[in-house]
Amino acid sequence: MHASSTSRHRTVQALFALLLAAALALTGCSAGGASSDSDKAAGGTAREGGAADSDGKGVAGGGAADKSGRKEPPKLIGTHIIRTATLTVRVKDVPKALDEARAVAADAGGVVGDETTGRDGRGHERSRIVLRVPQDRYDEVLTSLEGTGKLIERKAKAQDVTDQVVDVESRVKSQRASVARVRELMDRATKLSDVVTLEGELSTRQSELEALLAQRSSLKDRTSMSTITLSLSETAAKKADADDDDPTFLDALSGGWSAFVTMLRWLAVVLGAMLPFAAVAVLLFLLWQRLVRPRLPRRPAVAAAPVAPAAPAREGDEG
Repeated sequence: MHASSTSRHRTVQALFALLLAAALALTGCSAGGASSDSDKAAGGTAREGGAADSDGKGVAGGGAADKSGRKEPPKLIGTHIIRTATLTVRVKDVPKALDEARAVAADAGGVVGDETTGRDGRGHERSRIVLRVPQDRYDEVLTSLEGTGKLIERKAKAQDVTDQVVDVESRVKSQRASVARVRELMDRATKLSDVVTLEGELSTRQSELEALLAQRSSLKDRTSMSTITLSLSETAAKKADADDDDPTFLDALSGGWSAFVTMLRWLAVVLGAMLPFAAVAVLLFLLWQRLVRPRLPRRPAVAAAPVAPAAPAREGDEG
């Protein structure tokens, strides 16, 4: 009796242990599912944060957001711009200003191009110089050149040729690939007629490739170096005293002599213009006298009317 109650008690304890183990197992599974769900939620939150960063400051290409939340426009990367400028400056000493312009261009890593120097109708010295400077020093050089004297005129131009540069680069790559294909076909060709045809095609495509390379080189030079054309003119000297403007006897004599010389000059011009016509007229007159006039029929001389003799006087008439 005692043995049967003991075995029943042990059976109840074993059953209770099994139930406790099952409950613990179920609790662990639910906790693991909750932790996995929380990890997923955290992952989703992180992804959303990353997306927000990509829309805001996370991506450099999207532009930075200011304090008001508006996005700033992204900076253009890889643009190709041709910059040219024309300056007209009035200075007191043209040679000195030219030396300063050359020094400014040399300090900026540029070069001096065409240069022309002369004088205007009033005797004032004028110079024109073309400078090529790097793009990153363009504004600095332009400001320095403006400070050499009194700025009269300024014209600046910027031309965006990014599309043209990209197009030329693409065409160069395609043309190189085309030349390579033609050369491969030439290596495989066995007939003489095919070789001759492929050689002509290769020559044409190489010419087109060289033209594209030259165009690319020109674009690279014009986009890497800016062109500044500087025109310098000498300042007119001011008259010291107003009394010097009053004419004197020597001024009047000089003016009259100048007018007289000018009149003689114009008379000489008129005489020179009429001289060919006068020479032709004299020549025609001599030809008329020597050749034409002797051959003309002469007119008969008109006979003089006979004079009637006077009648003898009669005696009666005398009385």
